[in-house]
Amino acid sequence: MTMNRRDALKGVMVMMGGTMIGATAILTGCTPENQIEGLDFDPDDIAFLDELGDTIIPTTDTPGAKAVGIGSFMVMMVKDTYDGENQTAFVDGVNKLGKDFKAANGKSFVGAPAEERLAFLNGMYEEYKASGNDRSPKVINMLRDLTVLGYFTSEIGATQALNYVETPGRFDPCIPYNPGDKEYAI
Repeated sequence: MTMNRRDALKGVMVMMGGTMIGATAILTGCTPENQIEGLDFDPDDIAFLDELGDTIIPTTDTPGAKAVGIGSFMVMMVKDTYDGENQTAFVDGVNKLGKDFKAANGKSFVGAPAEERLAFLNGMYEEYKASGNDRSPKVINMLRDLTVLGYFTSEIGATQALNYVETPGRFDPCIPYNPGDKEYAI
């Protein structure tokens, strides 16, 4: 199963229900306890996160996740909304992902063809789903959630990938919707 925009959009709806890691901080406005002090990401880390996000939501007829600066968004979310345990899981998971990819493919994730990167991430996602426990490659779920949230709440995602209707506007309770039409932005 490959990750595509429709699956990503379904993920946004699930996240809006509050199941995303860090959702408690977003919903309550409180900083999580036990955060890692001095957690910092360098420009290479952000570029790597941009590539991960762009593999999840690539450029098609609309710009991909890299165009919205998804790496910087992920860093902000991890630093501001994740507790220390999840921050550690994210950082360790991303580092392990890079090392595992290089070991399996003999090259860096950033320089690899999109097909290899997608196959690797899909393999991690299948492993995560099959594991049934919280300790398996949890980072793939974090990356997917952060990419989907960051992309579809950005200006590009809301106006180019989704059907955007500026508000406040007229309320239309019954809007025609046909299969294949763009989803409406929130």
